[in-house]
Amino acid sequence: MSPRSRYLASLVRSPVTPAAALVGVHVLLLASHDLAVDLGFTLGLLGAGFGALAWAVFGVRRAPLGRAGLLSLAVILRLLLLPLPPTLSDDVLRYVWDGKVLSAGANPYGLAPQAEQLEGLRDERWRVMPHRDVEAVYPPLALTLFSIAARFPRPVLAWKILVTALELAGCALLASLAARRGLDMRRVALYAWNPLVTLEVAGMGHVDAVGVALVIATVWALDARRAWAPVAAAGAVLAKLVPLPAIPLWARRAPRPARFAVVSAAVVAAGLAPVLWATGGVPPGWIRFGVSWEFNGPLYEPLWRLVAALRLDEAVKLGLDRLKLWTDAHELWNRFYPYVYPRLLAKGMLAALLAWMLWRLWKDRQADATATTGRTFAALVLCSATVYPWYLLWVLPWAALARQPAWLALTGLVLLSYLPQFGEVPLVPWVHAAIWLPFAVLLWRHPTWSTA
Repeated sequence: MSPRSRYLASLVRSPVTPAAALVGVHVLLLASHDLAVDLGFTLGLLGAGFGALAWAVFGVRRAPLGRAGLLSLAVILRLLLLPLPPTLSDDVLRYVWDGKVLSAGANPYGLAPQAEQLEGLRDERWRVMPHRDVEAVYPPLALTLFSIAARFPRPVLAWKILVTALELAGCALLASLAARRGLDMRRVALYAWNPLVTLEVAGMGHVDAVGVALVIATVWALDARRAWAPVAAAGAVLAKLVPLPAIPLWARRAPRPARFAVVSAAVVAAGLAPVLWATGGVPPGWIRFGVSWEFNGPLYEPLWRLVAALRLDEAVKLGLDRLKLWTDAHELWNRFYPYVYPRLLAKGMLAALLAWMLWRLWKDRQADATATTGRTFAALVLCSATVYPWYLLWVLPWAALARQPAWLALTGLVLLSYLPQFGEVPLVPWVHAAIWLPFAVLLWRHPTWSTA
């Protein structure tokens, strides 16, 4: 072998090379500034980032990777994307607005951004903010953090720094959990260096990262048998409601299940009670989000179309007609007709499927908290009517530790869902199929979650 060939071979085998490639991809993303302008180029860069990640994790196995190296590169990658404007998602504009409203002493759960009472708070960000007719949809811990960021001169950057710092703390706990279990740090790198994570957390500033960090803290504390595990679990719910179904499953695997359940329920209740009292019930924004939001659901998109094609809604209405005749309770059954339409029926079917999946997880006493957490959030994603790219943040830490190929691949595939949002490409059928069919094949072939 010639000296040049040996040099090239050493570069390929060196762990520095894929790390440098990851940094280079993030530098180019930063240089692009507005990632939505040339979405094809952006997706190409992100694809190169996933290639560099695979190279770093699977291509240079002989080189040791310690926690310091893992976290150092994780910090660098996130710092590079902090200055990016939130052009792929404008959620952060809403975060800052809700924080501003709360800091002003108003109730963001009762007043939508377009409310006349908030006219004095309007600024340039308000003019480009979406869903100005919808009240706040985020739980109280999230709003508290929003209000902290809103007090700074550059609130968007302040929020991104805050959420990135919290998410990096979650990375450190995930690395600690892996070390305690004797797992290779490369598994953690599948999360910590993942371009989806760096983009959606440091780049776009999604609040989901706060909940994910608290979920990691919960599992870490359960594994270490720490008394504060239920408080972390409740905090995750108060950051975003997504982890709520996981609390009973975590309690079942806690050293003292009853204590975990009582403490977590008490903290959640204490956090939500002022919100429910101030709005006289469930906040209207939460109801609007739960009923109306839908995009890229893996099972939902084909299911509601199938329900419509088979006219199952008409069959349900026919059943209601017969019930009225049999029971003579016309007023009672007439209340159900407005809810009988394909989309809501599909959501009801998926809610039933989710309940069955969670019941299966409840009965599985062999799975530890890590596998249970991964499978729980995987079930939530599969049964959701809405799956934006950043929703995969909930699954990814556990898919990384388990090296679950289907869910790891999905973190790259799901970025294709940006195409319908910024172009004239419809989601269904081709983009949806390009995301979910490869995932389905991989999941069929590799369904298990294991850290062995």
